[in-house]
Amino acid sequence: MQVFKFGGASVKSAENIKNVVSIIEKYKDTELLVVVSAIGKTTDKLAQITSDYFKNQGDPLQLLEQLKNEHFELLDQLFTDRTASIYDDIANTFVEVEWILEEEAQDSFDYLFDQIVSIGELLSTKIIAAYAQNQGLPAIWVDARDYIFTDNTYQEAKVDWEKTEEKIRKDFPVILDDQIIITQGFIGSTSENFTTTLGREGSDYSAAIFAASLNAENITIWKDVPGVLNADPKWFDQTELIPELSYTDAIELTYYGATVIHPKTIKPLQNKKITLNVRSFINPSAPGTQIKTTNQTLPVPSFIFKVNQVFINIQPRDFSFIVEDNLSHIFNAFHNHRIKINMMHNSAISFSVSVDDTGENVLNLLEQLKQRYKVSVEKGLELITIRYYNQQTIDRVLVNKEIIRELKDSYTCQMLVKNKDE
Repeated sequence: MQVFKFGGASVKSAENIKNVVSIIEKYKDTELLVVVSAIGKTTDKLAQITSDYFKNQGDPLQLLEQLKNEHFELLDQLFTDRTASIYDDIANTFVEVEWILEEEAQDSFDYLFDQIVSIGELLSTKIIAAYAQNQGLPAIWVDARDYIFTDNTYQEAKVDWEKTEEKIRKDFPVILDDQIIITQGFIGSTSENFTTTLGREGSDYSAAIFAASLNAENITIWKDVPGVLNADPKWFDQTELIPELSYTDAIELTYYGATVIHPKTIKPLQNKKITLNVRSFINPSAPGTQIKTTNQTLPVPSFIFKVNQVFINIQPRDFSFIVEDNLSHIFNAFHNHRIKINMMHNSAISFSVSVDDTGENVLNLLEQLKQRYKVSVEKGLELITIRYYNQQTIDRVLVNKEIIRELKDSYTCQMLVKNKDE
């Protein structure tokens, strides 16, 4: 039994959807569950619609209409019969959001975000399932919200593993006996049947949940890159494919910000010793990268770059020691504002961190911290992480850079830097 996951880039056009279905077709005689993200930039557009609606600005209904037209244009390129039921199905899915937008916002932003943004995955999977059926494949559309159960922490829902596994194990083996399941990533539901999301890029995590629950042989994440590379091609002209990677190294790389795999994805697979393949949907015959139990260390240094970093230095106002109660208060503040720390360092009298500049929530955090501490801030920085570094690799990334903070251990070097000409 296998699980495939296709991201938004793999289904962003009619040609890409046809390619995805051709890949699925090659495995039609195996037990196969397929998890699909929203099409292209749909999630970003739905997030903008949610923000405009909540803030009572712009014209969210017009933005939704544009998104609807994009999906219907896609349907016209995939289906010759405009009376096909998929047209009504897609129209009805958009109606669910139209109903929300026609009323004034009464609920919390996080709740509204999940109800609106989640339709991206519903739309993409309905289209792909319908097209696969049109091509003669034994595909069936399944609503992930009927199987992935969560708490009500909207935008970052926590999975109820026991209930989720029980339901998946009860129903899916029978379906997979003679049908290919097409389902959504990123979404789940509460005990009250409200839709939740698992965090941005959570579709990888969804695929891991399904794979772990079904004790799958392996899971394949199909990307627009050949596999896991030692650096992002947009930063490095020359990158190298890593053919094999341990779970530990994969977890470390995702923790430090590598975007090829969602951070929560690895652990459920490691627990069940399920191999994770990262392969190219552009060249599906290429082997890609295998992530599994292995003593193999990374064959080359790996580089991770995070831009738009904010450096926050926190000190007690009376210059006393930073002690446990200070740290507990500080970490709680970061947690409450949903801000992930990318790098941290503490001394006797200060605690400093690097975080993504995500805008308003960072400003709100700073306001809270300033009520109790002396806080200094520097923005517009870059965080460079090198796994299995040496001096040559460090020198390579520090051209015209000034180091603000540097942390090293045996395997990993992190440097917060700014351009020297700034």
